[in-house]
Formats: sequence, C-alpha cells, structure tokens
Amino acid sequence: MTNPIVDPLVEGMDSDAVSPQVHIDATQDGVVIVTINRPEARNAFDAELIAALHEAFLTLHSADHVRLVFLRGAGGMFSAGADLEWMKAATEWSEADNRADALQMAHMLKSLSDIPALTVALIQGGAFGGGAGLAAACDLAIATEDARFSFSEVRLGLIPATISPYVVRAIGPRAARGLFATARVFDAAEAKSLGLVTEVVPDLQGLQAAADRLADEIMACAPGAVGASKALVDLVTDQPIDHALMTETARRIAQARVSEEGREGVLAFLGKRKPSWFA
Repeated sequence: MTNPIVDPLVEGMDSDAVSPQVHIDATQDGVVIVTINRPEARNAFDAELIAALHEAFLTLHSADHVRLVFLRGAGGMFSAGADLEWMKAATEWSEADNRADALQMAHMLKSLSDIPALTVALIQGGAFGGGAGLAAACDLAIATEDARFSFSEVRLGLIPATISPYVVRAIGPRAARGLFATARVFDAAEAKSLGLVTEVVPDLQGLQAAADRLADEIMACAPGAVGASKALVDLVTDQPIDHALMTETARRIAQARVSEEGREGVLAFLGKRKPSWFA
C-alpha cells in the first residue's frame, strides 16, 4: 500500500487482491481496508471494477473476525464516478443490456450496505456520481476538508438511479432533489451538514487519525451486536411504533441478553474486566 493513510494500520497485514482493481488488506484484529485501485482513471467505475467490488463486499459478509471495514481510493482520489469509455460503450447497448449492466451496480451497492461490520468511507480528492453513492452506502464517511462532491448525472442526460436509495437515506429527499437536479459541486463542509459525510478532517494526517480512533473504538464493541444494531436500524426506520414493532424489538433485545455475547458483556462489566472481544 503506497498511500500513507493506511501505513499505521497495515503493519502485520496480509494483503490480497480481488483483482488488479480492488485490493483487500486485513489485520489480525479484524480491521479491513478495501482499496479501489484504478488511480490512472481516478478510480472511476467500469464493469470490471463493479464486479470486483461486489466480490470483495460479499466476501466480507461471511469472513470471520471482521470488525471494521474502511473503503478508500488509491492515488489521492476516492472515486470520480463512471468511466468515460464505459459510458460511451453503453450508448450502443440496448435498453435491456443497460438494465442488466445497471443492476450489477445496484447489487454491488447493496452488498456494501449489507456488510455486518461497521463500514467507513475515507474520502480524499473527491467523490462524484457513483463515488458519492459508495460513500452514502457506508455507515460512516470521513472526508478531508478539500474533498469535493457532485451528482453530475443530469449534465449527461442521465440520472443517479442506482445510488439514489442510499443518498436519499443519507441526506433526505429535499436535499437530494436539489443536488440531483443541479449537479452542482459542493465541498466537504456542506456534505457534512447534509449528512453525506459524518466527519471532516483537515488533511491526510487527520484522516489517518480518525481511522486510528475508529479502529480503537470498535474493539470495545461486540462484533455480533454491531451487526445486529445495524439490522435494527433497518427494521425500525419509517415504521409505525405499533404492537408488532414493539414485540419485535422486545424479541431482539431478549435474544441479545441470552446470547453468548450478551452474557459475556454484562458479566465483564459487572466483574470490572474487559470482555473477550476487546482486543
């Protein structure tokens, strides 16, 4: 890994490449870094990159001991969105072919959103179009203050369709309408005020410090409970607080209390010791 953002995190890591375009690094503590590795194309999407990311994210669904997943771009750019040659080729495809192609992007984003571990986008340079969609599909997004964002699809006569569920979930429908319709470029401070970004740091050093802090914090959290908490948010979002929902939430906390993690966590707290998952 050549970018200094991961240097303190990769000591002792085993590195693997899903493809030349996507690399995965993992520590023994369960911190995983997924790197989009198309710096010569500003980490723009094409069919090969989408397939490689999808494979990487699906692998993380079932991987043992994964506690935290960072997503980043090589070469100082998170992602410039769609690859120009890929978009040019799509103009010659049928609507059915384009539908099948777009569905691959949709599946890739869903596989990212569904990773049980906490997911964090580390954004330098910019996140445009689908790149901003990746950031929205992560649980958290940290950006350097000079990073820029845009949903530029309408300038090409297109729409930000497959990324829209994640962007609207992150920033709300009114802000999404304005940004989708104008395609304007906005900075990290505005991205934070909208909810697309959860933290803004001054520079690359600040991005590293934030990543280190999260890696430390997540070790105090039970891995299974993290995944269950993420699923809980999906369950209750936009649902009426009725008997069915109250019953289901009560069932879930009861299940957590009698789980191995739940018993261990409570007993560790009462015994004034660290729980077994605390690295």
